[in-house]
Amino acid sequence: MSDKPERLSSTQPADGGRRRFLFGASALPAVAGAGLPTGLALASTPARAALKTAARIVIAGSGLGGLAIASRLARELDGAKITVIDRKEIHNYQPGYTLVGTGIWPVGKVSDRNADLMPQGVDWMREMVAEFDPEADAVVTDRGQRIEYDYLIVATGLHLDYAQIEGMDVAAIGSKGLGSIYPGPDAAEATWRAMDAFRQKGGSALMTLPETFLKCAGAPLKVTFMVADRLKQAGTRDASRIAFHSALDNIFSVPRINDEVLRRWEKLDIPVTFHSKLVAIDIGSRRATMARPEGGRTEIDYDFIHVVPPMRAPDAIVNSPLPWRDGGFAAGSWLEVDPKTLRHRRFPNVFGLGDVNGTGKGKTAATIKKSAPIVAQNLIDVIAGREPSQHFDGYTSCPLLLREGSALLVEFDYNNNLTPSLPMIDPLQDSYFAWVMKYRLLKPAYMAVAKGRV
Repeated sequence: MSDKPERLSSTQPADGGRRRFLFGASALPAVAGAGLPTGLALASTPARAALKTAARIVIAGSGLGGLAIASRLARELDGAKITVIDRKEIHNYQPGYTLVGTGIWPVGKVSDRNADLMPQGVDWMREMVAEFDPEADAVVTDRGQRIEYDYLIVATGLHLDYAQIEGMDVAAIGSKGLGSIYPGPDAAEATWRAMDAFRQKGGSALMTLPETFLKCAGAPLKVTFMVADRLKQAGTRDASRIAFHSALDNIFSVPRINDEVLRRWEKLDIPVTFHSKLVAIDIGSRRATMARPEGGRTEIDYDFIHVVPPMRAPDAIVNSPLPWRDGGFAAGSWLEVDPKTLRHRRFPNVFGLGDVNGTGKGKTAATIKKSAPIVAQNLIDVIAGREPSQHFDGYTSCPLLLREGSALLVEFDYNNNLTPSLPMIDPLQDSYFAWVMKYRLLKPAYMAVAKGRV
C-alpha cells in the first residue's frame, strides 16, 4: 500500500465519460440532497416535534445500522431511555475493504473511533449481547447483565463462518497467496499484499463465491475485476489465468447485472464454474478443494485465491427464538422480519436493521440509509399506538469496480428492478463518475448516515 498522499486514479475516462463526470461533479452542490444514489444521498432530515415517551429501547449493535437508528431516535424521541450494547471501540467503514484489498486506499482510511459517532443522550454499554430473550423482553450481556426493554432493535451484523472451510486460517491471510477482504482492515490490507505479490509474476487466480446470503454481494465481483486489472497493469495478464467458482447457479442475484458481468468476464477471459463450492483449503500447498452438489470433489492448485466465507447470523441470534424457523432464511438463522416494515413477525416490539435481517436483499450500507428512517418511524408509530406506516422496498446499491478509473453504479430493489437515481449514470455502462463516487464521495455520505443526518 502506498504511503503517498491519496490521489485520483491516473486512468482517464473516455470523452463521453469525462463529460458525464464533469456534469456530475459540477452538479454535486445542487444535488447534495438527491443526486447521490438514493441509498447514500446527503439530504438533511426535516425537523419535527419529538414524541414524548418513557420507553426503554435497546439497540444491539453499533455498526452503521445501530448508530444510524440511535442517532435518529435520540433526536425524535423525548424522554426515552436508549441503550446501545456493543463493545467495539473502532468503527470500520466496511465498504472501503474492497478499496484497501485491491490497492486503491491506504488502510487508515477505513477506521474511526466509535465514541466520535455515538450520539449524545444514549447510554453506551461496552459489552456484547450474548442472549436474546424476547418472551421476557430482555437481553443478557456476555458479562451476565440482564437488560429489560420495551422495544428492541437488532442490528448485530452477521457472522463470517470461515469454520465451514476446512483448513482455513484467517490469521494466514496475506501469506501463500491467500486473500480475503471480509474479516477487517488488517485482512484487507494483507489481501492487497498477496495480490500485489501475485501480479508481479502472474499465475493462476481462483475466485470464490459461497451459497449463502452475503454482505456486499458485489465484493467478490469487484475483487475479480480488479485482479484482472492489476495483472494487466503489471504486464502479466497474458501469462495468467483467472477462474471464478460460484456455489450457486449465478454470480449475482439481479439477473440483468449477473448477465452483464458474465458478458464482461467472457471478454476478459474469466471462465465461471457454477455449483462449485469451496469446502477445504491447503494453505501451504496452495490447493483448494471444490465440492459439487452431486457429491464430486475437485482439487485446484492456485497462486492466488480470494476466499469469500459462508455467512450467517451471529450465535446469539442462532440460539434465540428470533430467527426464521422455516424457508430459505432459516438455514442462516436470519432474523425473521417482515420485509416491508422490518418489524419482527412474531415479536411486535422487535425490529431488525441491516445485515442480520432475513430479507431477499439488503446487506449493504446503502440499505441502511434507506431503511433506518423507515425503522425509526415504524418504531415511533408503534410507541404511539399505531401500526407501522412506512414500507421498505429493498433498496440496495453497489458501486461495482471494473478497473482503476471505472465502475458501474448498480441500484436495485427486492424485485430485482434496476432503480438508478443519477441521470448521468447508466447502470450498465462504464462510468468514471461512479468510480469517483466510490473513491471519494461515499464515505462522507456514510458518515452522515451514521450520525443520523440523512
